Amino acid sequence: MTDIIQKINSIDWHQITEAMHQNGYAHIPGFLPEKECEILKSGYHQPIYRKTVVMARHRFGLGEYKYFNYPLPELIQTIRTYIYPHLVPIANSWFKALQIDRIFPERHEEFLKQCHHNGQHKATALILKYGKGGFNTLHQDLYGDLYFPIQVVLMLDEPEKDFAGGEFILTQQIPRAQSKAVVLQPKKGDALIFTTNFKPEKGLRGYYRVNMKHGVSEVKEGSRCTLGIIFHDAIS
Repeated sequence: MTDIIQKINSIDWHQITEAMHQNGYAHIPGFLPEKECEILKSGYHQPIYRKTVVMARHRFGLGEYKYFNYPLPELIQTIRTYIYPHLVPIANSWFKALQIDRIFPERHEEFLKQCHHNGQHKATALILKYGKGGFNTLHQDLYGDLYFPIQVVLMLDEPEKDFAGGEFILTQQIPRAQSKAVVLQPKKGDALIFTTNFKPEKGLRGYYRVNMKHGVSEVKEGSRCTLGIIFHDAIS
C-alpha cells in the first residue's frame, strides 16, 4: 500500500481545504490507477459484504449497493485511515464555526472507538452499481447520531465509455433561498471529497449552516460503479 499512501501524502491538502470551505466539495483527478479500479469492481460478487441494498425496494433510486464487512479490503482500509487526518482540521473548523460541541480526534482509530461507544459498530464503506436507467435520490449518509461531516467517492468506470449520464449531483440549501445544484462528472480513478450533510457559510452576522445532499442522475447507457468511503460506522 506504499503507492496509495504516497499518493495521499502528495496531494495539495491546502488546496483541498480551500475548495471544501468554498464549495463543500473537492475533486482529486487520477487518485486510483485503473488496475485498482478493476480489482475493486471484480470483487463485487465475492462474499466480503455484510449487506446488499436493492434501492428500488426503499425508494432510494434504481440500482444496488453493498456494504463491506470488517475487516475491510486493505486498499479501502488504507485510504480510510490515511485520508481521515487530512480532513479532521476541516471538520473541526466547521463544527467550531457553527458552535457545535464536538472535536474530532486526529487518528481515525480513535474516532472509531467513539463510534463503537455510541453503538455504531458496522462498516459503512460501500460499492454502488447502476445499470441503464439507474439513479440515486438526493440523500445524506449519517448512519447514527455520531457522524463525520466529510466523505469520499471514487469513480470506478469511465464516463462516455462505460456509461452515459450518471452525473454526480450536489444540492445546497441556503436558508431563505432557493436550492443550488452542482453537477460533476469525475473520470475513472478520480476522487470526490464532499460534505456529508452541511458546510458553514459566513454571513453578515457570523456563520450559518448550508445543508447539502448528494445523488446520481439517471444513467442513460452502460454501467456505472463507484466506491463510497464514509468515516463513521453504522448502527445497522
